[in-house]
Amino acid sequence: MGERFPGGRPRVSDEVLDRLRGITVEQAWKPMKHAGYHHQFADGWRETNPGHSFVGRAVTAQFLPFRPDFDEVILEAGRQEQRSGGEVVKQNWWVVESLEHNDVMVVDLFGKIEHGTFVGDNLATAVSTRTGTGAIIQGGIRDAQGIAEITTINILHQGSHPTGIGDVTIAGLNVPVRLGGVTVLPGDVILATSAGVSVIPPHLAETVAAHAEGTQMRDIFGKSRLADRVYTSAEIDIPEWSHEVESDFQQWLLARR
Repeated sequence: MGERFPGGRPRVSDEVLDRLRGITVEQAWKPMKHAGYHHQFADGWRETNPGHSFVGRAVTAQFLPFRPDFDEVILEAGRQEQRSGGEVVKQNWWVVESLEHNDVMVVDLFGKIEHGTFVGDNLATAVSTRTGTGAIIQGGIRDAQGIAEITTINILHQGSHPTGIGDVTIAGLNVPVRLGGVTVLPGDVILATSAGVSVIPPHLAETVAAHAEGTQMRDIFGKSRLADRVYTSAEIDIPEWSHEVESDFQQWLLARR
């Protein structure tokens, strides 16, 4: 089963997370597809810190449109658990306060922008301090200019609005959520880049890391051989190299170790 947090969320090791930093969504895609995971990528995000990629473990939260009777049940549960804030507007704090280092907050706010602003610059500062990574919000943010000044993290979102969060109720913390066409489970590894978001199941994280490392070495070799005109692009830019090229690569790889 692997290591888990006290609440049961899978805990991919920091060492594997470090190996995943800097890889591309293309490098993550292939091994997941081969394992039968075909819906693991979501794009079309706005960024508060464009180009700042991050990797971390998903802490998920699902919100629904406000309904008084359901909201009262949630608030009473929050009081019983002694969560901070008894008002609807404070339910976003419940998510932020659950975050730990190397977590990524993943919030399904069903695309709500006006009154769907999950964080402003104060909560974004708390996210930065707690996680050092960022967040994915299928909804809005406010204080976009202030958040843009927080250069330690990147928050991917769908739009900004001056209103505060309202008319929503948290339906679950660390439950399955949807980002576009992707199902995200708590503990999934989130790879967020300017190209989009890859969602890596915990049991595939090390496989993806190993595949990406191998792909990066092949890219370095191929480009160097092309630059030296040892091979043509027709010999390098193909799915499977010839025996001659593959043998050359293996010898090159040994020489680097």
